[in-house]
Amino acid sequence: MRPSDALRYTGRALSLALLATGPAAYAQEESEERAPWRTRIALGPQLVPSFPGSDSVSVRPLIDIARARGDDPFPFEAPDEGSGPILARSNGWQFGVAFGFEGDRSRNDTDGVLPKVGFTVELGGFVQYEVAPAFRLRTEFRQGLGGHEGLIGTVSADYVARDGDQWLFSLGPRATFANGRYHREYFGISEETAATTGLPAYDAEGGLQSVGGTAGLIFQVTPRWGLYSYAKYDRLVADAGRSPVVRNFGSRDQLSGGVALSYTFR
Repeated sequence: MRPSDALRYTGRALSLALLATGPAAYAQEESEERAPWRTRIALGPQLVPSFPGSDSVSVRPLIDIARARGDDPFPFEAPDEGSGPILARSNGWQFGVAFGFEGDRSRNDTDGVLPKVGFTVELGGFVQYEVAPAFRLRTEFRQGLGGHEGLIGTVSADYVARDGDQWLFSLGPRATFANGRYHREYFGISEETAATTGLPAYDAEGGLQSVGGTAGLIFQVTPRWGLYSYAKYDRLVADAGRSPVVRNFGSRDQLSGGVALSYTFR
């Protein structure tokens, strides 16, 4: 689990009004324009790793915002995906913007041994394909602006079971990839740092970072109030999993989860 999963929910608030719609006949579009929007806002706490590879967790806000017209069900969004609007749709394919945030790693997080990694804004895009109403594939990549300045991406699949907006359950595997710049920032140890700390120098190369899975559950208690929750597990592998940073200051097992109260209004 990456800490940006904790902060990207805040980013969803920025894309609240940027939902794209597919092409339809003029009469249908006219009817949809008359249908009022419904909005669902979820807010609560979540526990996430304090930084990539950390064995400690931090409490951060869990925020989710969804919109739908008329009586249409709210569109499915996995709880750990990046925020951003859909820009185009075609035959089950969807393309759009993905953005998120990565919390900083302070020197105190590693007992003053490793350099700080600053707060990062991540911007990129996604492609997803609805194989069937209950099965979706998605990939997204985001470039860090400031902070780690690396490139990170995910490949995911989700099985979705739902009864309209009464309840929704999702479950699926995840694989996370990152380039060398990202891995060196969080999992590498430079020659200079090794010389002053006694840790072995470690050049973490780009590639697969972690594998795992995510489950989400949304349940409507009343027409207005509901519960929003998720749980996620990732296992650091390859160069990230072998890093002395993880061995000395963290864990290969990355767990996170949260629960929020939701409110729906027109």
